[in-house]
Amino acid sequence: MDYVVIMAGGTGKRLWPLSRKKRPKQVLKIIDGQTLLWKCFQRLKPVFDVKNIIILTNAEYVDIVRENLPELPAENVIAEPAVRDTASAIGLAATVLAKRDSEATMAVVTADQLMEPDEIFQTAVKDALKFVNDNSESLLTFGVKPSFADTQLGYIKCVDARKYAGCENEIYSVEAFREKPNEETAKEYLDSEQYFWNAGMFVWRAKTILNHLAKFLPESVEPLAKISADWNGPNRQKTLNEWFVKLPKISIDYAVMEKAEKVFAIKLDCKWFDMGSFEAMTDIVDCDENNNVAAAGKNQLLDCKNSIFVTEDNEHLIAAIGLDDMIVVHSQDATLICRRNQSQRLKELLELIKKHGGEKFL
Repeated sequence: MDYVVIMAGGTGKRLWPLSRKKRPKQVLKIIDGQTLLWKCFQRLKPVFDVKNIIILTNAEYVDIVRENLPELPAENVIAEPAVRDTASAIGLAATVLAKRDSEATMAVVTADQLMEPDEIFQTAVKDALKFVNDNSESLLTFGVKPSFADTQLGYIKCVDARKYAGCENEIYSVEAFREKPNEETAKEYLDSEQYFWNAGMFVWRAKTILNHLAKFLPESVEPLAKISADWNGPNRQKTLNEWFVKLPKISIDYAVMEKAEKVFAIKLDCKWFDMGSFEAMTDIVDCDENNNVAAAGKNQLLDCKNSIFVTEDNEHLIAAIGLDDMIVVHSQDATLICRRNQSQRLKELLELIKKHGGEKFL
């Protein structure tokens, strides 16, 4: 049977002060009054039965995830007791699904991405499921057709595009994964038309990815086996708490994808946004005539340009005069003001807040 796992565990420090330790970015209502998680869920419902949609999140986010997705069965929210990067998170999800269904095919997506139109993504996922169900030892990922030479994303080199029976999209062979390039290399990637942005989404059989983890990340075998053995018993939580923290902190790309054979890709030729920072708002929200982005229900901007204004409170007025290349973000108990070219220092600012006793604001 086909399942999808939504990875929804990130905190999103680059979206502070809206995102907090107990309120991650995927449940912020800053895009059309809906959360990123809800939008992701709605995007997947035409492809998967709701009972086969699984949310993988941090233990402290379980209640807020269930509140955001009330139609999702409560047992479909899997809580990670610690942060262990994508290889271990995916290993946990695959372990749970393989326990439920030995022939499970699983898609893996992230909650903090936006795609337009939805139909292109949905068709690509259906094609990926078809291909993997027919080729059970294959690993499939998705590459986004780049619209510019981005230096903040990883890339996938894809070759030998082929038609596959029953699929609308061509299936590429993946030749290489590349880390974030410098500007010159990114331009070369763009010009070659062989490199796609690495979207960090996948489709594979649950038992196939577990076999790859056993081969390339052998230290994951015992913890996942212990978790599997007790998953349906009274010691589930105790065993999960004890053994999940023993899994290595490593991404699935480093652990498996860069080493595996039979890796394939489908190109997503659509608008794709990774909501990782306030700068990303410029790709998602329409700008005014002065190139300002105002993700706010009420705003009055006088002689402002090239600036970003954000609040979740639709009744709160953001008013500004003469701002240029600035970011202003309002929350109930904290406000961020910075120049756009300084936004990458946000983690440094949070460390300073913590150092001076501002833990309650984090």
